[in-house]
Amino acid sequence: MTSGQADEEFFRARGFGVKIGFGERPALIVIDMIKGFTNPDMPLGAPLESQIAAQKPMIDISHERGIPVIFSTVIYNDADLKDAGLWAIKMKGTMTLKAGTEAIEVDPRLGMRSTDSLLVKKYASCFFGTDLVPRLLNQRVDTLIITGCTTSGCVRATAVDAVQNGFRPAVVREAVGDRSQAAHDQSLFDLNAKYADVVGLDETLQYMKTVGHNAGR
Repeated sequence: MTSGQADEEFFRARGFGVKIGFGERPALIVIDMIKGFTNPDMPLGAPLESQIAAQKPMIDISHERGIPVIFSTVIYNDADLKDAGLWAIKMKGTMTLKAGTEAIEVDPRLGMRSTDSLLVKKYASCFFGTDLVPRLLNQRVDTLIITGCTTSGCVRATAVDAVQNGFRPAVVREAVGDRSQAAHDQSLFDLNAKYADVVGLDETLQYMKTVGHNAGR
């Protein structure tokens, strides 16, 4: 979580990176951990085994404690990818995320349950063009625990939109991944400096064990 000691010291001296902290009512979001991203042989894929290993205990605790779990996927329905807009021009791999294909399915290793939510999006942020805000408000969520891929893309965009919409974003370091280590490291540094708390897995699990406000609802 560093771009160099000098950068960290400079940002800290200027008042960046102040910790927001966890709130009282979290939700866990698992961003785009679908086969098109978790299969490294796919155009958009990367090896994300360690991230899956980190996400699983958070998902399990959420199920035990009644914490909302939201999985996201990207699905394009139009044959000519009109619903992907200009992104289909910029990133050709979007053509693999067509409705009806295996690429859009949540990786079964994560153990998604029928009681979990599935959020369908077209672009990077889980907030853009979706009903995520009313979903969270309806359950009085104040903290969004962010996991998934990619750190420099959909994770970053979601974290920025989370804080802009009044939710406390906690990006779990071990549970987010990217195709590029350099992009991953720089994104975590920048997120922690300006938009979110970048937190460790152990810290997050301990926090999640202290809540459970939605149990039975």
